[in-house]
Amino acid sequence: MIKNNIMDERGKSLVTKVLIMGAAGRDFHNFNVFFRDNGDYEVKAFTAAQIPGISGRTYPVELAGKLYEKGIPIYPEDDMPELIKEHDIDQVILAYSDLSHETVMQKASLVLAAGADFRLMGTKSTMLKSVKPVISVCAVRTGAGKSPTSRKLVEILKDRGLDTVVVRHPMPYGDLRKQAVMRFAAMEDCIKNACTIEEREEYESYICCGTVVYSGVDYGKILKEAEKEADVIIWDGGNNDIPFYRPDLHIVIADPHRAGHELTYYPGSVNVRLADVVIINKVDSARKEDVELVAGNARSLNDKASIIKAKSVITADKPGLIKGKRVLVVEDGPTITHGGMPYGAGVIAAQKYGAGQVIDPHQYAVGSISEVYKNYPHIGSVLPAMGYSDSQIEELEKTLNSAECDTIIAGTPIDLGSLLKLNKPVVRVRYEIEEVDVKLEELVDKWLKTNKIGV
Repeated sequence: MIKNNIMDERGKSLVTKVLIMGAAGRDFHNFNVFFRDNGDYEVKAFTAAQIPGISGRTYPVELAGKLYEKGIPIYPEDDMPELIKEHDIDQVILAYSDLSHETVMQKASLVLAAGADFRLMGTKSTMLKSVKPVISVCAVRTGAGKSPTSRKLVEILKDRGLDTVVVRHPMPYGDLRKQAVMRFAAMEDCIKNACTIEEREEYESYICCGTVVYSGVDYGKILKEAEKEADVIIWDGGNNDIPFYRPDLHIVIADPHRAGHELTYYPGSVNVRLADVVIINKVDSARKEDVELVAGNARSLNDKASIIKAKSVITADKPGLIKGKRVLVVEDGPTITHGGMPYGAGVIAAQKYGAGQVIDPHQYAVGSISEVYKNYPHIGSVLPAMGYSDSQIEELEKTLNSAECDTIIAGTPIDLGSLLKLNKPVVRVRYEIEEVDVKLEELVDKWLKTNKIGV
């Protein structure tokens, strides 16, 4: 409960009552760095969207601070108009990402009609400054290729003798008290922290290449821990959000399969405007005219950024299990759901290695997996790797085991076959970026030399 009850001359409280719209990530960060311990504001509630099962919780007092003796409740976003009226909310903060500009303004209109102000928070209010150099990797849309770019950066910096730590955008879907600061250096750490499939998709590849990854809820504390063991910190962004840490080199990935979104998606458009480097990924599978459209749009927003074109090189560990077979394709969940893509790397691998048939998994979906198809009708003949809870992981497993196919193609970055008990062979698909013109390492070397890092 806020202790500041100062009134103005009209008897109105001078404390600004706030509601934060989020998705268990940016919302908590904005609270921690701006609203926590700030007696001029009272955050009455968070609302939750995009991620299933994250409402109905409480942001705990251990994280909320001394002004919130009972913590802060988290409600479904659908409750927002009623919450504004019930709590006489003054400001509603939009604090999540991967939304079209039209959707942002529809949400703003809803807030304004309910009587509150609508607010977006910028870099000055929300970015933390590190004492170590920071390279951020963000995107125009989720699923553009941030992780393979970050992995390539890790390799480049290691080759230069620099200790690198990755800090990943938050995914705190469990007990928030236990997730304030999480460090992943071995696969056992994923088990210890009861990671969801979505979390494993982001951590496993780094762990496998010997890189430490931090994630959690309190990114001020996380930064202090990362600084202890890093010469350079890589910020691996989530969705198309802007970084939590002020970058010294800001790299943004654009996806020509969603050409034009660099102009029309929030906050991906912000990222392009802030970028030092824009990488147009997937040029090998996109139409040439879409690649050029993205390049032109990027230049129109930011004519100072370097532009790199890159292939997304897709490989399969057991291509013989694809050729001529009936395959079921599992794709990265966020890319296929709120990322808006009907398919991903798994389908491209099926085509590349000559699958006989890509079966439609819709008919086999059970429980919450079936609901995903209803909520995202754009999804094609693929199965998003949904696993935000134990029950959803079980439903994913049941869906896969009931499907009539010869092979499962796992386009998700995790080792799906080791996580689930499946009755069919699994082919793992991997994807890496490969520049076709300017080399990323050339730009990184120039940046290191200019800033006298590692010399």
